[in-house]
Amino acid sequence: MYYTIKNDILTAEINSKGAELMSVKKDNVEYIWQGNPDYWTGRAYNLFPICGRMWEGKYSYKGNIYELGIHGFIRHSECEVYEYSESKIVFSLKSNPETLKIYPFNFEYFAEFEVVGNKLITRYTATNTGSENMFCTFGGHPGFNVPLDFGNFNDYYLEFCNDCSPCEIDFATGKETPFKIRNNKFIDLEHSLFDNDSIFLTNAANSVTLKSNKSNREVTVNYPGFKYIGIWHKPLSDAPYVCIEPWCGSPALAGSYADLQTKADMFEIKPKQSKSVSFDIIFK
Repeated sequence: MYYTIKNDILTAEINSKGAELMSVKKDNVEYIWQGNPDYWTGRAYNLFPICGRMWEGKYSYKGNIYELGIHGFIRHSECEVYEYSESKIVFSLKSNPETLKIYPFNFEYFAEFEVVGNKLITRYTATNTGSENMFCTFGGHPGFNVPLDFGNFNDYYLEFCNDCSPCEIDFATGKETPFKIRNNKFIDLEHSLFDNDSIFLTNAANSVTLKSNKSNREVTVNYPGFKYIGIWHKPLSDAPYVCIEPWCGSPALAGSYADLQTKADMFEIKPKQSKSVSFDIIFK
């Protein structure tokens, strides 16, 4: 079911399935990718309890092997409305027999969305409702229309808020390679950037803006506290969108089943404790 939150500037729609952001409009202009199946049916996945893939779709925990699909299970789950007002909504998902088959922890997950002025705030929280330490991570996967209104895909670029020298991550090996950006601040968009799939960067600035010299419309993603920022559209295509993805976690290295207790980039949450992260998107 779709739910609407709004103020006098923004109107956002969120689907209870996956607590997925489906639309954000300003001045009746749609900013969010609308899921054309010719390219990508998603719009803005929420990633939990992992980001990306486990090797062969499996991981280990206390000697047992579990199967877990790409990005975890939230995006496939029907979530309950925990709180709802005109400008804010919070969805929740509690552990259940189905989640316990693939993720052996008792938890409650919350995805919160709030519009404040021209900003949409997204906050993820996981509470450990069990009796042993719980391991998880979070990520976002919002896709944005390119162009936002005028121009072509190649007219758009990404501008980091500060000069930076990011490294690209090869998640299969963990290797970091310096990623050249124009004037230490800009990534010019072209479809060929994604011929080898996504680009994931670390050591980048903590805010990036999608913009064009042919349009006054912009999208800024602020992601302090997130280790990685991903840029993606469907490889080897002319897809008219780009995903800007803040991730706290990383996929498993290739070659063996990751042990959830020792895997890199996992939060360890003690019983009855919670962990929250948030990012915001500014629409201009």
